[in-house]
Amino acid sequence: MNTLIKLLITATSAFLLAKLLYPHVNVDGFMSALIFAIVLAILNLVVKPILSILSLPVTILTLGLFTLVINTLIVLLADWFTDGITIEGFWWALIFSVALSIITSVLESIFISKE
Repeated sequence: MNTLIKLLITATSAFLLAKLLYPHVNVDGFMSALIFAIVLAILNLVVKPILSILSLPVTILTLGLFTLVINTLIVLLADWFTDGITIEGFWWALIFSVALSIITSVLESIFISKE
């Protein structure tokens, strides 16, 4: 049940955030945002650990800031796999990624129980 709630929170956050960043980030509809959230979750489970391990020396050298680049690459990869979402470039994907992480973290702490 928590996984479904997390997907809905991520989809809603992505949809509303795309409205806020409209000219540079575009989502066709909520269904596209939901597909984006599913693809993002799969990529976070499969690709992100591999990228994190491969980039560990760079992440240590940058004191963890390279993790932002990894998150941005995952968002751009999810954008590439999803038809209904368009992100204009790397910097807008970085802004979208950071904002999406903050918003989903806040909403998950409110709506998901710790049980």
